[in-house]
Amino acid sequence: MRVIGIRRLPEPIEADRGEGTGREAAADEILGPADRLSAFARSRLIMVILPDTPATRHFIGREEMACMRGAYLLNAGRGRCIDTNALVEALRNGSVRAAGLDVTDPEPLPPDHALWGMPNVIITPHYAGDHPGYNSEAFRAFVDNLGRYVRGEPLLNVVDREAGY
Repeated sequence: MRVIGIRRLPEPIEADRGEGTGREAAADEILGPADRLSAFARSRLIMVILPDTPATRHFIGREEMACMRGAYLLNAGRGRCIDTNALVEALRNGSVRAAGLDVTDPEPLPPDHALWGMPNVIITPHYAGDHPGYNSEAFRAFVDNLGRYVRGEPLLNVVDREAGY
């Protein structure tokens, strides 16, 4: 699979250079948000893992879905990143072949919403972030940052208040 990443700041994510981090290159190509239409037009599967910020609300709307040409759309980020009304239209007209949604807008999705009855949609209960060992990993990260805080060292994974995540 060829992977195209879209990042707010499109500089490449560094791969492991022998430091033992185990990280591989995150993508074959990394673009900025302004290039998303061309990325979507070249993609067969689109995975959305965006945070909910003013800049990401309806990041994928009618125009973006029209470019998808029958791609599969998965969302495990935040529901408001996808325009739900546009998604229903795109699923009906085939510009989006199918959708897997771990999050929706609104959430919870009303029982009578059109997405529930669509044969090309799978909706899961906002559970994609959980995996075996998650609690242990989260606890280790907390303990690591607590130690850093006590020692006066820079913390890891600090929220960028300006970006909103």
